[in-house]
Amino acid sequence: MEQENLSTSQGQENLPNGTTTLVLGILSLVFCFIYGIPGLILGIIGLVLGNKDRALYNSNPSMYLRGSYNNSNAGRVCSIIGICLSVLYIIFFAIVIIFIGTSTDIFNEILNK
Repeated sequence: MEQENLSTSQGQENLPNGTTTLVLGILSLVFCFIYGIPGLILGIIGLVLGNKDRALYNSNPSMYLRGSYNNSNAGRVCSIIGICLSVLYIIFFAIVIIFIGTSTDIFNEILNK
């Protein structure tokens, strides 16, 4: 509470998307294994918002709270991990579908002989 009063008296404020970036990054990790698509979408949105906050903070660090920047940065990291896991899951899911499709064709070919 004391730091909050100190920071507002110095004119510092939170980054506009710090908490949002963190929430989206965590959600991208949670939803990355639901066919990969929701995690990928949430991760990309979180990464874009995190990059905007990072550029905003780097342009004038004294104007924004360091804790808000840390939240935004943690959200960016979670978003990057969520994107990577989502892409890997999509690739794995595609390989499984291709494998099942080709094995079914081979099995049908064997049965027809």
